[in-house]
Amino acid sequence: MTEFRRSYGAALWHLLLLLGCFAVTGWIALRLSGEPTAARMLLWFLGAVVAHDLLLFPVYALVDRTLLAATDRPNHRPALNHLRVPALASGLLLLVYLPGILGLGGDTYTAATGLTPQPLLARWLAASAAIFAGSAILYALRRRLRARIKIGGPAD
Repeated sequence: MTEFRRSYGAALWHLLLLLGCFAVTGWIALRLSGEPTAARMLLWFLGAVVAHDLLLFPVYALVDRTLLAATDRPNHRPALNHLRVPALASGLLLLVYLPGILGLGGDTYTAATGLTPQPLLARWLAASAAIFAGSAILYALRRRLRARIKIGGPAD
């Protein structure tokens, strides 16, 4: 097994997972090949890739580096993950809700759900607030537990 890892560069599970991803992608491509709107979906997908790689990634990488530089003390760095994870979740939710928030496809949304898209912004804000609050509570609990372990733990 170490020979495989040395030649491949990762564990066997990595290769199996990658092959599974390719199989799912191939299955989806086959399902979409007969779809009349497949070219339009491919164009949207390629546009999303370009928008992410050329616009979004540099922006959030710069924000992350700025936050990392601002936390010059090592004991503050674990707090960054309690900002990164909810920010990622909130950003992904924004991508899901954005067409409704902008009012795009409102008729289709109403026809499919029987609801209007007006409350989507408030729902996204509430979900984001709940995610950030949950992360803040988890961070506070972890700090409290860590402080309790230091106080009651063995002497260094």
